[in-house]
Amino acid sequence: MGSTQLSRTTSQRRLVSGAREATARLRTYQSYIGAQQVPGTDWVYVLDADSLLKDVFANLTLKRKLEQGCIAPEELPASVVGRVAKADRATVERAVDAAATAASTWGAMPAHTRIDMVGRLLHASLSEHAEDIAAILVAEGHPLALARWQVSGMLECFGPESISFYRSQMLQEFHRGERRLQVRRQPDGVVCLNPPQNAPLSSALLGVTSLMGGNALVVRAPRSAPLGVMYVMQEIVAPVLEQVGAPPGTLNVVCGDPAPVLACWLAHPAVDDIIYFGSSDNGLKFEARCIEAGKKPILELAGNDVVTVWKDADVELAAEALTESFYGSGQLCMIPNQVLVHPDVVAPLVECLVRQIGHIRPGHAWEPDVLLTPVLRNEKFFSCLQDARDKGAELVCGGSAMQLDETRDPNGIFLEPTVIMVRGVDDARDLEAVRHETFFPLLPLIVADPAPDDQLLETFVEFVNSNHYGLRNSLWAKDERIVDAFVTRVRTGGLFKVNDSHIGFLPYLPTHGGTGLTGGVFGEANYPILRTTHLQGVSISPGSRPRDAVFGAWQSLVNERP
Repeated sequence: MGSTQLSRTTSQRRLVSGAREATARLRTYQSYIGAQQVPGTDWVYVLDADSLLKDVFANLTLKRKLEQGCIAPEELPASVVGRVAKADRATVERAVDAAATAASTWGAMPAHTRIDMVGRLLHASLSEHAEDIAAILVAEGHPLALARWQVSGMLECFGPESISFYRSQMLQEFHRGERRLQVRRQPDGVVCLNPPQNAPLSSALLGVTSLMGGNALVVRAPRSAPLGVMYVMQEIVAPVLEQVGAPPGTLNVVCGDPAPVLACWLAHPAVDDIIYFGSSDNGLKFEARCIEAGKKPILELAGNDVVTVWKDADVELAAEALTESFYGSGQLCMIPNQVLVHPDVVAPLVECLVRQIGHIRPGHAWEPDVLLTPVLRNEKFFSCLQDARDKGAELVCGGSAMQLDETRDPNGIFLEPTVIMVRGVDDARDLEAVRHETFFPLLPLIVADPAPDDQLLETFVEFVNSNHYGLRNSLWAKDERIVDAFVTRVRTGGLFKVNDSHIGFLPYLPTHGGTGLTGGVFGEANYPILRTTHLQGVSISPGSRPRDAVFGAWQSLVNERP
């Protein structure tokens, strides 16, 4: 054998050996049903998001070939970081059946076990595995800083303050005479959760609080990013449930295409609630299907949040909060989407905002200071920007695609953080960028025409309340009269924040949920432990005379008369 051929053979052996080692390191998950691993015949493969930066087309082609079975398992390249079994309809039905079997037993377990013990153990396990969770989020394409932000939100969700709030809402007890009176929340039964593609892991964990309400849970891991959901459900949540004695089937996790899975859930008689994340158009249609099928819809749809900056705002801090609009390249539902600006503060706010935007840059997800993510389909960004400019908006900064090194390039997979200025409030919603959620890094500053402050206050409150969406709203102002006016009169949204980060997590307060096109007809702040349970009144008596209970109050009223 010649030296050239020997060298080639050695290289091939190294490649095969490396592929085998990579296969051994792969995170591999089957469907999880009834506390058992249920194999599937097909796989969904997860590629390290960093590989997409090198060649988007080649890696998407690789993923397609892998899932078509065109590449043998022993030939997997190092860019493949995980695989998840794809569930067929029979497997999805089996998951719902397992949940239905477990629901009554789990729901009858003491609230202390379901809420306090599960909450405490989950918080401890999430803290212990925080770095692993962040690493998986990075592999799925979340910048490291935002991965850590998501983990901090998970910890708040299961922190002691939040757990105490959940506990307080589930049961209130009163005494009147010989009777013990209760207002309690009872579980709905079987809850199914369809998380979004952009934040599936943290959204799935939010749904875990429905377990604390006494429900059994079925989670669909999205095909585009199933790894984090499977990891946190199977390696963190499932062991906690086993530790507290939850029956098999309390938690079930499958991976599959959304349409057939949702259709199965709608058709299955055991499903009570469906938590659905998605666009407003699709979500409202799904809401109607749920009601027709007799299921409770719990919707998490688009945002389009409004931030108001009053004339006495701390513009430096306000601008810092507004840069959150560009985190994840705007592909998050709870970020600032538009800014309502008092005319007296426009110039200093713009100066501060443009300066601070300069620190937001693209890069590899594992770099600690990176906040921008690729936008693979950017045609809507440019059409939306053009619509705004055609209707009189001024470009303040940004407006171009760029490469990883920030070089402007129409074929770049990143977008520059872009700010436009819209003059006047009355016609602002004629712009697509103001009327609807954009989901890319484009932030409109809506500058009111000069007017007396009382008139501007009325205009601003009415503008916020007339938003068809309602996830979050926030205000930057020092005047207590202005703050009180907004807090008492702004009705839209599931969360309102004053002089604070728009996206930061806090104990007690909701992370999700809202009104209008954000939450549908039944929309409000979303605590899944509350949304997947229902109120029930209870009276416990040692033995009251029924006739006195019916007629005694009237007789007492007569006897009290002079």
